[in-house]
Amino acid sequence: MSGDRPSRRATTLDGFKVLWVAIKREPVLFTFSTIGSALFGVLTVADAWVLGWSTDHVLLPAFDGEDVGVDLMWAVLGLFVGVAILRAVGIVARRLGAGVMQFRMQAHTRRAVTRRYLALPMEWHQRHPTGELLSNANSDVEAAWSPIAPLPMAVGTVVMMVIAVIQMFAADVVLALVGLLVFPAVVAANLVYQRFSSPLMTRAQQLRAELSEVAHESFDGALVVKTLGREQEETDRFARKAAELRDVNIRAGRIRAAFDPALAALPNLGVLVVLLVGVARVGSGATVAGDVVTVAYLLTIVSFPIRSIGWLLGEFPRSVVGWRRVKAVLDTTGSLPYGDRRLTPSTRGARLVVEGLGFAYDPEQPLLRDVTFEAEPGRTVAVVGATAAGKSTLTTLLSRLVDPDRGAVTIDGTDLRDLAAGELATAVAVVPQSAFLFDDTVRDNITLGADLPDEDVWAALRTAQADGFVAALPDGLDTRLGERGTSLSGGQRQRISLARALVRRPRLLILDDATSAVDPEVEQRILAGLREVSTGSTSEGGSTSEGGSTSKGGATYAGPTLVVVAYRKATIGLADEVVHLADGEIRDRGTHAELLERNADYADLVNAYETEPEAVAE
Repeated sequence: MSGDRPSRRATTLDGFKVLWVAIKREPVLFTFSTIGSALFGVLTVADAWVLGWSTDHVLLPAFDGEDVGVDLMWAVLGLFVGVAILRAVGIVARRLGAGVMQFRMQAHTRRAVTRRYLALPMEWHQRHPTGELLSNANSDVEAAWSPIAPLPMAVGTVVMMVIAVIQMFAADVVLALVGLLVFPAVVAANLVYQRFSSPLMTRAQQLRAELSEVAHESFDGALVVKTLGREQEETDRFARKAAELRDVNIRAGRIRAAFDPALAALPNLGVLVVLLVGVARVGSGATVAGDVVTVAYLLTIVSFPIRSIGWLLGEFPRSVVGWRRVKAVLDTTGSLPYGDRRLTPSTRGARLVVEGLGFAYDPEQPLLRDVTFEAEPGRTVAVVGATAAGKSTLTTLLSRLVDPDRGAVTIDGTDLRDLAAGELATAVAVVPQSAFLFDDTVRDNITLGADLPDEDVWAALRTAQADGFVAALPDGLDTRLGERGTSLSGGQRQRISLARALVRRPRLLILDDATSAVDPEVEQRILAGLREVSTGSTSEGGSTSEGGSTSKGGATYAGPTLVVVAYRKATIGLADEVVHLADGEIRDRGTHAELLERNADYADLVNAYETEPEAVAE
């Protein structure tokens, strides 16, 4: 139990540190809301003074049969109304300032987390589940800034408490001392509440993140869940986590349910004691009835500041947990550094050189070792290898989703690491095997918001052999595809993804088994069309020539240099050069025919791809 105390003190201290981050960023809003809260506190105390003054100058004289003038009645009414209006102004300022401050901090932090996600390399994202990342940017951010709502109220009500205590002592010292005996009891109740509620709130916040991860995995893997009949297992997995979160919240709610009535009852007991002592003092002539009323009323409102501080401290455990999770993302290092080099504008394919490339996720298990090859402008290089040979890892290095541990990748003689931010995207496009489409129209899935004419979109669709089925869709380019393009087949999604890359006229196009779901015949037409772009004739005005090349404003697009991860012999046969990758190393290079003749391992590999379906059928 003694070990918990430093932890609770540390949580409280860390909670104030989190709030200080918000105060430094939004000092104007914090000051505005705090002034409003202080105004509310001062006017609440003033209300007690007005009540006491009215008792002595209006109520008691009226009960004694004295004549109370109309002017005095109007003065009392004006005091009550004026105090009420100013107090309402303070409430509006407090809540408006705190609300805007809280939402601005949430928006700022979400943007910061998102920027950090974009800056971190792909290998970092591969180590963190998507559900966790969503939780960091959503529920953790909300939890981190949850204490902002009660913060101005707590600060302002401290002012109210100080003024109220001073006024109580000014009214009657004895009654003030009697009334303030309730303070130790209220403080003790808050400490007991914090002791039992803080661990539960911390656990609840952690469970919210875990629940989000489970839900995202289930939704993201809906196809696997459905096809393998795992609905009940996934439902049970989610239900167990949800039930655990429910139980923790219920336990915290029970503690809160016991705490709130106790905290509300203590000031009332204090008021009863003050009234009993006050009646005796009024009878002895030691004080007047107005002072007794003032002290009793002030005592009822003095407990409110303590409760508001308790609400603030009650948010600290959840806030600290959320902030730590968010801060872990913001403090993560490993972003890809950029240089300031620019690629020379050109309409021809890029010259790609890969030299001595080495890479490993685990230093003890290298994936690529001393990979070296080049691709001349407009040429096609096929990368062939067995499963786990390192082909997809190579494509991530060529597109600089990650940086190599050794060696370099250069385009037109410039190391990718020396290029300025965003420069690589203007020259290189990657089409992965798993095509991702947004819940948007065909046009927007291809242009991704870029201002591109429909002529260019249709030209890219023709090269990708997708113009036919897109034209047959109900609204053509304006047809919405649904989430992840579920309204299309796998091959159609791959062709839309390919058109998305082609419409940007890349100088280096990397196809990571990007036509695996496409019929072999269609695949041949796609690759043949890409090769024809490099040899097509020049045309004016941005049209597509008979040979396939395109031009815009008189500048002919000669087509990209192609790096294709392939396994079909017909596809590999279209390449100018084949790179045989095995166990992370280049075992051989040459044309498809040359490798078939001299490399038995290569021949066995590519022939196995062709003969396996026939063997399975037999």
